[in-house]
Amino acid sequence: MNSPGEDTVARELLTEATRLVVRPGAGTLGLWPRASALLARQSLEVALRTYWSYVAPGTEDASMRAQLLCLEGYVQPAVARQAHLVWTALSRASHHHVYELPPTRDELLSWFQTVGDVVEQTERAWRK
Repeated sequence: MNSPGEDTVARELLTEATRLVVRPGAGTLGLWPRASALLARQSLEVALRTYWSYVAPGTEDASMRAQLLCLEGYVQPAVARQAHLVWTALSRASHHHVYELPPTRDELLSWFQTVGDVVEQTERAWRK
């Protein structure tokens, strides 16, 4: 079990997503918005799978949509709803769509805040 100050995979993924947004490198020019969205989505998914494996084993094998629907019964309902909205937005943002701009820096950082909230709430359960 990790100590409270120790990074988890979910936190590391979110940190890298944030780093890409705050300081995009020359090699990621034009790619960083979608790459960071994908990393943040993976962070959310890892956090939920870890949470479910502790709280309700077997649930982590369900689809991510099903896991998100179940979440409202376990954490604050507002956080669960935001998690579902953000996961959907990050999923859409991580794919290239013709005639659609990638997400902005501010959109990404806002979504990352929600992912961070979900990571924090879910980790509290299995860190006890």
